[in-house]
Amino acid sequence: MAANTFGRVFCVTTFGESHGYGVGAVVDGVPPGLSLDASDIQKDLERRRPGKSGVSSARREPDRVEIVSGVFEGRTTGTPLLLFLKNEDVRSRDYEKIKNLYRPGHADYTYDMKFGVRDWRGGGRASGRETAARVAAGAVAKTILEKEGITITAYTVEIAGVRVRTFDSGEIDHNPVFAPDGAAAEKMVSMIESARKEGDSVGGMIEVSVLGCPPGVGEPVFDKLDALFAHAIMSIGGVKSVEIGCGIGCARMRGSVYNDPFVIRGGRIGTKGNNCGGILGGISTGERILLKAAVHPTPSIARTQDTVTEEGKPVSVSIEGRHDPCIVPRVVPVAEAMVACVLADCLLLQRRIKKSGG
Repeated sequence: MAANTFGRVFCVTTFGESHGYGVGAVVDGVPPGLSLDASDIQKDLERRRPGKSGVSSARREPDRVEIVSGVFEGRTTGTPLLLFLKNEDVRSRDYEKIKNLYRPGHADYTYDMKFGVRDWRGGGRASGRETAARVAAGAVAKTILEKEGITITAYTVEIAGVRVRTFDSGEIDHNPVFAPDGAAAEKMVSMIESARKEGDSVGGMIEVSVLGCPPGVGEPVFDKLDALFAHAIMSIGGVKSVEIGCGIGCARMRGSVYNDPFVIRGGRIGTKGNNCGGILGGISTGERILLKAAVHPTPSIARTQDTVTEEGKPVSVSIEGRHDPCIVPRVVPVAEAMVACVLADCLLLQRRIKKSGG
C-alpha cells in the first residue's frame, strides 16, 4: 500500500494491523536535539487507549510505546524515529465465523476489490487500531510546536444530538467523552450507553482549536493549510466531513457578514471576527485556527444487518466482539495528533524556504 506516509518534511509512515504483532510509526524529518522521552508520547496514547471506560471498547491494550531508534541520551538525533506498540489483547477468534462476508459500513468489500486479499482479523489495516501510531507521531510533532508556543486542543462538541452549551477547558480531561461541558458530557454518556444496550451505536462532532500559530504558515494553491487539515482529518477512519471556521454556515451568509474586518490588536494586525477559522488564501492569519469534524456511528453493531458473502450469497450478520458504541471520544486525540503533524510539517517547510531565500 503506497499511501501509508503523510507529510513532506515531517514525514509519518504508520504500519501494523489490528490483530497483528503490533502497530507503530516511522517519523522522519524530526530536528536533532529535541528532548524526547517515551513518557512524552505515553500521555497522549493514554487518552486514546481502549478499555478505560464504559463508552469504549473492552479491548485492553496498555499501548506502552517503545522508542526503537532516533533518540540518544534523551534527545533526538535527526535520524528516523521508530515508535512501536505491541498488541497484547488480541482475540481474533471473534472474527472467525464472519471472515467470509462483508460487514456493512466496513472496508471489507473495498479492500477485497482493490487488493484481492484482506486481513479479516478486526479489519486489519483499516481498523481504528492504526490510529494509535498516529497519536504517537503526533506527540513528537507537539514537541516541535511547543518550542514555537503553539498549543492544540481537541474536544467533543456533540454526540447523538446532545451538544455542549458551555465551555470549560478544565473539564475536557475529566469526563470519558472529552467534552468541555460537564452536564452535556453526562447526557452524552447516557445516550452512548442506551445505544449499546440496544445493540447500536452513535456518532458526533469534534472540534480542534489551535492557539499561537503565527501568520504566514501554509502554502498557496494546492497545499493550502486548510486543504492539508482537511486531508489529514479526513484520513482518520470514521470522519465524514471537515469544516474550517464557520464551515457550511458560510453558504447562508452575505459577504458583508462573512468577511472578517482587519484591526490592530495588541500592537499587531488581527481580525475582528474569525469566520475564516484563522486561514485566508490557505495561509494562517495568526488568529485561532478552528476546525470541526463529523464522525459517523461505529459500524460494528450487535443488531442484525443484511449483507452478502464473498461469493455474493445474501446473509444476515450480528457483529460480536469488543467494539466502541461511539468512536467520537477515541477520535479526539487522533484529530489533535493529525493537526499537530500538519503544523509541524508546515513550520519545518517554512524554515527551509527562509534558508533557501537567504
